[in-house]
Amino acid sequence: MSIQQIATFGAGCFWKTENEFLKVSGVITTSVGYMGGDFPNPSYLDVVARITGHAEVAQIEYDPEIVSYQELLTIFWQIHDPTSLNRQGADRGEQYRSVIFYHTPEQEQIARQSKLQLGQSGKYNKDIVTEIKPAKDYYLATEDHQQYLAKKNNKVNRN
Repeated sequence: MSIQQIATFGAGCFWKTENEFLKVSGVITTSVGYMGGDFPNPSYLDVVARITGHAEVAQIEYDPEIVSYQELLTIFWQIHDPTSLNRQGADRGEQYRSVIFYHTPEQEQIARQSKLQLGQSGKYNKDIVTEIKPAKDYYLATEDHQQYLAKKNNKVNRN
């Protein structure tokens, strides 16, 4: 039996980020919340008011025997524009920044190598602005934000 691990990514709106990782085999649970700021226990309104310094993040608990951290990073790079500073699509502000919060030295090493390889790949003609930072306190968003798109889509499909 493998030991489950945690990965935390900010890739714009946390609803979309979480929804993409929910589809991945080996992902056990997901949640959305806030990380990277200096304001204790922020609310959604605090974060969107840009007064906390937090990023909207998806936190993923995964089984590394089924899906590797590198595979999760590949998905992370694919689901957003890592060259866009503090915005993804119509969402603007530092809370939507591209950021990887690592939980172990191994995750840091893999994330930095992955970013370097992507930057050298020629896929983008701009610099990758994704931050790679140590995980800090994680503040869970309220229940109505958890798996929001999955819940919304299920309601739409039933009607």
